Amino acid sequence: MIISVASGKGGTGKTLVATSLALSLKEESKKVQLLDCDVEEPNDHVFLRPKIAGSRAVSILVPRVDEDKCTYCGKCAQACAYHAIAVLGNHVLTFPQLCHGCGACSYLCPEKAISEESRETGIVEWGHSDGVDFIHGKLTVGEAMAPPVIRKVKEYTSSDGTVIIDVPPGTSCPVVEAVNGSDFCLLVTEPTPFGLNDLSLAVAMVRELNVPCGVVLNRAGVGDSKVEEYCKKENIPVLLTIPLDTEIARLYSRGITLAEGMPEWKEGFLSLLERIQELVNERASRVKR
Repeated sequence: MIISVASGKGGTGKTLVATSLALSLKEESKKVQLLDCDVEEPNDHVFLRPKIAGSRAVSILVPRVDEDKCTYCGKCAQACAYHAIAVLGNHVLTFPQLCHGCGACSYLCPEKAISEESRETGIVEWGHSDGVDFIHGKLTVGEAMAPPVIRKVKEYTSSDGTVIIDVPPGTSCPVVEAVNGSDFCLLVTEPTPFGLNDLSLAVAMVRELNVPCGVVLNRAGVGDSKVEEYCKKENIPVLLTIPLDTEIARLYSRGITLAEGMPEWKEGFLSLLERIQELVNERASRVKR
């Protein structure tokens, strides 16, 4: 089963939940894999301290124009939905950092004046952390295109055991890329107006992707009850509640997960997995009927 851990905004405790869930499953001798797809600022490695066994560069194909063949007809610029190529008089300008590597410009060029060359945008690293298979991606500083790196990380998804994906914050393209294909999405939020607003955006996103979801309510005890009221109204289960606790914050600031620093929470995370499995099975039964 593939479980993505997402949030409508940053700083809600997504990494806390993803790493603690992975470590709790490991303690039960379950096969678990953690993919950190928050490639712009990956930090799961800070908590799991994995031994990195290998790495691989991530590249996309970008256009290269042979102006000796080019007639400056502009069809390449018309075809590019991302404005990564422009024709100005007798000059062709390319903007590699805007390019999505779709290849439309080279395919549609009537003079075959456009070829493609590889441009590195990040790396993927993999390794192990005491029973947890670990993979993360790192987007090169200054690059704008996270999805190609996320796709490469997800290529390492195991077909065995439980796969946990730590998703980037928000609801933009990198989040959609990371969540897509999951069996279930855990949405981590907090009981504040900002938490509720961004949770509603995240719920709309996962529903569009047809991925079932549940909520982890972090820092409970502050704010109000509007998040819980929203979940009840939208028939979204609140699967785990984590209180606002200075000890949890203290552990987190030292790079210690909840499951590691407060072992009594392991049962809570194992129960969380059981509840997710029940919800996924119930949904599968409804689909079959």
